[in-house]
Parts: sequence; structure tokens; C-alpha cells
Amino acid sequence: MMNEEQFLHRIDVKGGILSPVELQRIIEYAQELGLEYFHFGSRQDIVFPIKNNQGGLLTELDAFDSSFFTSEKQQNISCSYVSIDIFDSTVWLRGTTYLYILEEFRYQPKLKINITDPKQQIVPLFSGDLNFIASSHEDYWYLFLKLPGWSEVYYPVLIHTWDIAKVAEAIEGIYEKVLDVEELFQFLNEKIDTNNRTIEKPLRVSFKPFPYYEGMNKMGGNQYWLGLYWRNNQYDLSFLKVLCEFCIEHRIGKICLTAWKSFIIKGIPKESKLALEKLLGQFGINVRHSALELNWHLPVNNKRALDLKKFLVMNFDQNDISTYGLTFGITSSRNLKRYFTSIVIEENQTPKAIEDFVVRPTYNILHANNFNPSSRNYIVYAQDVDQMDLPGLLLELTKTYFLNLGKEEDYSSSFKAKKEVIEIEVYQCNDCQTVYDPSVGDVVSNIPFGTEFRELPEDYNCSLCEAPKSNFEKIVLEII
Repeated sequence: MMNEEQFLHRIDVKGGILSPVELQRIIEYAQELGLEYFHFGSRQDIVFPIKNNQGGLLTELDAFDSSFFTSEKQQNISCSYVSIDIFDSTVWLRGTTYLYILEEFRYQPKLKINITDPKQQIVPLFSGDLNFIASSHEDYWYLFLKLPGWSEVYYPVLIHTWDIAKVAEAIEGIYEKVLDVEELFQFLNEKIDTNNRTIEKPLRVSFKPFPYYEGMNKMGGNQYWLGLYWRNNQYDLSFLKVLCEFCIEHRIGKICLTAWKSFIIKGIPKESKLALEKLLGQFGINVRHSALELNWHLPVNNKRALDLKKFLVMNFDQNDISTYGLTFGITSSRNLKRYFTSIVIEENQTPKAIEDFVVRPTYNILHANNFNPSSRNYIVYAQDVDQMDLPGLLLELTKTYFLNLGKEEDYSSSFKAKKEVIEIEVYQCNDCQTVYDPSVGDVVSNIPFGTEFRELPEDYNCSLCEAPKSNFEKIVLEII
């Protein structure tokens, strides 16, 4: 449980990406509050454990640097920039792509926004309200909606990279006033100019084992990346300050936060590697935790959850249990829509009638369908379990996982939009099959969106093969 004399003050870090100078300023902000450490959060943000008697000082310091501190009423944007160049990625995605998208967000989101690559596993795909997920088409993204009060559903077209920020802002302003995704789609087509693309196939996300993200590791081009993790999520400010100074001196431009309450530094020059290793050694920093340690997601500043994790990890280690590729989460509140681990250990709430008595907690064990967190579907494996029985049940569950690991048909998930079908009338060229969609228009021919086919000039030609307007035939597309 969090200390009763503390509350958590969150500072958003857009996309989880910081320069060393920006992190230095946050550290100075924390030190002004008398803190010796801070935490990292699951939205790639930073969390200060503030004592109640520091509330006045906190208010005074809120204007410390308005360039990147945001209100606690806002939400952080989560993105998988951290994975670029060190984990698998979609072929067309570059670090600059993420930076461009984030730069376009000139408003403070009130909805949780995820901008992710489905090829990587370090950043959750579906933990936001608006989840933009890269498609195989260059610069186009699926949009999966988990809006408050809505059923989960895919947006019916792919979103262009340049349109992500304005689509997100438009959705924030209207989603509470429309009835469903079809009405939302029609509204956005009328209100904003976007370069959408028809969804040709549903998003498919295959299960891949969770990566090891700690330690000094080789990148391309004679560079290295460093992943650092503290098991208690209490990151020492004096060390971080020296680390920032090192990054500035050695021209390392970015520090990336992960959703696993850790951080990664990429682009470390080969000639700087030894000096960085010496720095880590001087502070006694362990950079090779067991894989058993790294694949857990816990609530911030929750000693009870941390103690449970230590108990389970110690038991796994003593019994030589492998958890390769699996991830675990501990929670005290049931919110299946926000889970993003393979296995979830859920602490049951103590009934109010017996709150005054000392009662041993009980737990439920759930696992994602096919152990793939991106399936978003969780299955109850055991209920009302005593803590001492958890290791044995988790062992059984890991055996089931390994029994099926590698079976492609069992460990991949196709995610489709809801089965309701949206029908739209478009016009298709009989020669090259190019489609003219009135809701999109024709950028090549300078035809604005919303222009009906009958309103096109008689000398209009196909933008691909230059066939005449008369060569187009009306067809009905079903958007699933």
C-alpha cells in the first residue's frame, strides 16, 4: 500500500522521450521538493511521491517549466519510439516518424493515446483510449477505439501519419456526442480534411516472447544501447543527474522511458561504452537482473504488490522455473480493459463487514487468451487463492504456456472490427481498379474531400491510368 502521508504527482513526458537536459530539469524540480528519488509510471511518465506537507511547495513549483510539464488532469501519450533500432519493427517506421507525430500534438490530450508498432512488445498496443497501430502500408495506421462508455471497435479506415494528431483532437471533442463509430466516421469526414485509406485486411498481431530489455547491448553502426531497471521503482536522483551529465558530454540526445517502469538510452558511441560502464560501477548499478525480474508490471509505490512479486520471483528462482516470454501483472482493482500482461494476479477486496479483522488476502489468477496480451481477452484460471498456493498454480500455468509455445495457429490473433458492416458507395476505374471515394476526394487531381462523383468535371481522368470519367463504375464497399 502507498504511504498514507504521500500522494503521487505525475509529470507527463510526451511519448516517453526526453533529452538529458529535460530530465535534468525534472530532477531539479524533484530536488526542490526535497525528494531523493522518483518513480516511473506505466504511461511512460514520471511520478513524484509527495508528502502532504509539501503540497504548498508543489503548487509554487508547478510553473517550474511549462514547456513540458502538464496538468495532472491531462493524459500522457505513449509510443514505441523506444523500440526503434533495438527491437523488431515495421519496415517503414523510423524514429523520426514518431517524433514528427508527437510534434503535431499541440494540445494536451484528455484521452490516453497510444502510438505503437505491432512488431515490438515493449510498449502495449491496446492500453489507451485511442490506439494508433502501424499497418503494413507506409504512413498508415489502424485506429482501435476504447473510448469511455463505448464498446471496443476499430475505426473503419486507416489513418495517415500526418493526420493522427488532428484526428485524435477531433475525436476528443465529439466522441461523447455521437452514437457509434459510423456516426463518428461521418462527422470527421465532414469536419476535417484527412488522407484516409481503405482497410484491405484486418490487423493481425502474432504472439512473440517478451524481450530482455536491460544491460549494455550492441546496436548497428558501432553504437550501444543501455537498459536500466530498479526493482523497487525508486530511481536515485543523484545517479540520474550524473547520468544526464554523461549523456550531454557524450552527445547522447535521447532518454526513453518504458511502460515497465524502466528506461533505455540508445545511440551510445562505442568509444563512450567503457566510461559509461565505469560510471555504473561507481554507483553500484546492477545491469543484469534475472529475466524473472523484468517481466512484471506493478502499481506505482505499492509495497504490498512489490512484496508479493519478491515472494513469487524467489519461489520461481529456487525451483528453476522459466518464464521466458511471459509477462506478469499484479493489481488490486479489476479492470480487464487495461491489463497488458500475459498473466494477471488480482488481489480480492476485503469485504467491508470484516475490514476490522486481520484477514489473509486471496487472489485470482487470469491469463490472456493464448497468453497473448494483445488479444485483450482474459480467462479466469483460479479464484480465491491463498498466497502460498500461488507459486504452484503459476507453475502449472507456465507449463501450459510452454506446451503450446511456437504453435503459430495458437499464438496469433486476428483482430477485426465489430461485425457491424458499414457500406459506402464508391466509383472504380474498370481499367486499373483505382477507387474514387467521395469522402476522400482525389489529392492528385486536386479534388477536395466531399465531392460527389456526379460533381466531377467531365474531363476528369483516373489519377493512375488517365482513363476518362465514363470508364468509372459505381460499386458498394463493405467496411468491416
